Amino acid sequence: MRVSEMRIAVLAGGSSSEREISLASGQNATRALQTAGFGYVELLDTAATDFVARITTEHWDTAFLALHGAGGEDGIIQGFLEFIGLPYTGSDVAASVACADKDLAKLLYSKAGIPTPPSVAIVKDESYDVETIILNLGDQCFVKPADNGSSYGITLVKDGRYLDAAIRKAFEYGDKVLVEKRVCGTEVTVGVLDTGDLRALPVVEVCCENEGAEFYDLNVKYIDPAKIHRIPAEISEENNLMVQGLACRAHRALGCSGLSRSDFIVTDDGPVILETNSIPGMTDASLFPDEIAHTGDLTFPEACAQLIHAARRRAGL
Repeated sequence: MRVSEMRIAVLAGGSSSEREISLASGQNATRALQTAGFGYVELLDTAATDFVARITTEHWDTAFLALHGAGGEDGIIQGFLEFIGLPYTGSDVAASVACADKDLAKLLYSKAGIPTPPSVAIVKDESYDVETIILNLGDQCFVKPADNGSSYGITLVKDGRYLDAAIRKAFEYGDKVLVEKRVCGTEVTVGVLDTGDLRALPVVEVCCENEGAEFYDLNVKYIDPAKIHRIPAEISEENNLMVQGLACRAHRALGCSGLSRSDFIVTDDGPVILETNSIPGMTDASLFPDEIAHTGDLTFPEACAQLIHAARRRAGL
């Protein structure tokens, strides 16, 4: 089928805490696909009352997923689209579940030999002992919802006295919380494009200190990328290649398809992985489009088009 004949539904919005970011990602992806020459591209909000009726009764050739958080990256929309037989971009149900659950992802990293910081997972209403956690992980740690993104509910704990409050805050955003030992070093991230051959994108150094932040939180994630993204990252060539290789290994270990983006801390002893996003942000300020722009041989519209074609190939079309 010719690109000019295709009808593409860009799925965005939804009802997660990342709704507004998802809508911005969807709008950017919609413009990119229109630029790439697709015949008809429309953003559909999955939280709209007529979404199910429209996606099931109107003709669509492929769904482009720009959803973030619960209902978008956790396998739910992927399962629905498979049920109705509509090809979609990105990872399948199993890989989406694995990426969305940071605790499960860390188990798969470890099995694949990918270094990751020590952590403890706590399920809601499960008892836990703060002193034991501190004994195992140290006074400084990150507390985060195990199944949320965009830094919602995340706290950097520098004093064990505040650990319990941080855990309770994280539970406001999900039913499982991950307490992870803080590791220090250079924060970097790298995207993977999997639309034929697996390709690691340029490594980005996240320079949070430029904006007075201690980590890549909501205060800095969506400002002008020129202020906080450093490409190429100021790390050794050895670490640069190692991070790219580990991102590809994580992509495979989790079973991802199409695209992913993994976050790392490059310590004195080498890189350790923090998490992998199966549907990375696609706003103007997001890391993934910025990495695409720095490849030198690929534009964001071209990358979005490749994701559509890869989705259709996976569906046997």
